[in-house]
Amino acid sequence: MGREGREAGADPQAVARGICLRLLTMAPRTRAQLAEALRKREVPQEAADAVLERFSEVGLIDDEAFAAAWVSSRHAGRGLARKALASELRHRGVDEETVKEAVDRLDPEEEAETARRLVRRKLSSTRALEPAVRTRRLAGMLARKGYGPGLAFRVIREVLEDEGSETSPFAEDQGYPLD
Repeated sequence: MGREGREAGADPQAVARGICLRLLTMAPRTRAQLAEALRKREVPQEAADAVLERFSEVGLIDDEAFAAAWVSSRHAGRGLARKALASELRHRGVDEETVKEAVDRLDPEEEAETARRLVRRKLSSTRALEPAVRTRRLAGMLARKGYGPGLAFRVIREVLEDEGSETSPFAEDQGYPLD
């Protein structure tokens, strides 16, 4: 057991509870994140499992609620698309079924509208560029946020047309449908 338990000669479950409560006070965590923290602090597996199970029973650990809140927050705040959100949830140890349920709640039209907002926000900094370069930069920005090429190029074309700018044939040259 880590220094928390050695120093006090404490009950392993009490140590595990203390670690989990401190971590949960700082930010919401997944069960996998808490299990990893307990493993790193050398809490015996039986004690860790018992505490994690109890915390799940009383609702202190809820991966479904975590995933839903994560998707809502990161989509609204950072403009991340389904693909990026799913990757982040998997990285935090959320199981595949829960990830799928959470990202499926994201409305496709809301995702497209978020992509439009991101493109509009970046548009002014690309005005001096050639149409193909401008399109590539905007598509790259959307790709880093997890948007697929079909949606990205469609949204870019729409926003550029709304602005009255020349659109690039770049997407069609690459085989991505714009319609």
